[in-house]
Amino acid sequence: MLSLALSGCAVRPLVVNQAALALSGQGLSQEEDLQLAREASAFYLKFSESVLSETPGHMKLAESVSAGFTQYAYAFVAFDAEKIDAQRPKEAAQMRVRAGRLYARAHRHAMTALEKSSPGFLVALKQTDRSKQPKLTPAQVPLAYWASASLGGWISMSKDDPDLVADFPLSMRLAELAWQVDPQFGQGALASLMGTLESAKVGGSRRSAQAYFDQAIVLSAEKDAGPYVAKAEGVALAAQDKKQFEQLLKQALAISQQHRSLQNEVMRERAQWLLASMDDLF
Repeated sequence: MLSLALSGCAVRPLVVNQAALALSGQGLSQEEDLQLAREASAFYLKFSESVLSETPGHMKLAESVSAGFTQYAYAFVAFDAEKIDAQRPKEAAQMRVRAGRLYARAHRHAMTALEKSSPGFLVALKQTDRSKQPKLTPAQVPLAYWASASLGGWISMSKDDPDLVADFPLSMRLAELAWQVDPQFGQGALASLMGTLESAKVGGSRRSAQAYFDQAIVLSAEKDAGPYVAKAEGVALAAQDKKQFEQLLKQALAISQQHRSLQNEVMRERAQWLLASMDDLF
């Protein structure tokens, strides 16, 4: 009996680790049906999170879980809140609170993995002296990307929380640290995030934001609708350039039709909604 018990103790970590490897390699990014992805995501995220709790140092799984919660919050909660805000503001406010909690969850998983892989990371990140700030390894870049994106999303859902809004520079710092190591990360995903953060920053440069978005478009080989939508909102809308705004969104729609993926389906839906809302935006 003792032998069997010891054998079980040895096998469990191995099994859990194999499950973590399998889950970190999975995902719904290739799923074209947005409704199916929505229905499947909740179970996938909860199960992945439970496995991550057993293997907290598993960087690839932490990356997958953080990405999953960030994308779920953005595509299925925050966006839904935007769509009903004018008609049902109280319900939209409740949805933004939920989106904020999901973003916070994503951020926590990414930051925990970064801290475990580099003890002292959290303290170093808050240093204003650049020489004391952490350095990322290539393996940490995806975690830093999702930590930055999720924190940015969390802040955007919590603009009435001054303490959280004050953490915006940390979101930028995480993205900048990733940029220093791998500016081509995610085939333009990081460049697009840099553009979005630059356009959201107080005193941010519209020219710099546009350069980041243009770089994202090049890196994606014009197969990702995301940078076009981000540029439309971050540059054209901010400049009240209605013609450019419409042109960019129509380009996003064309790309989403040519290159089918879950991300492009999300962007297609957002582009259509933004086009339908132009009279309210301009």
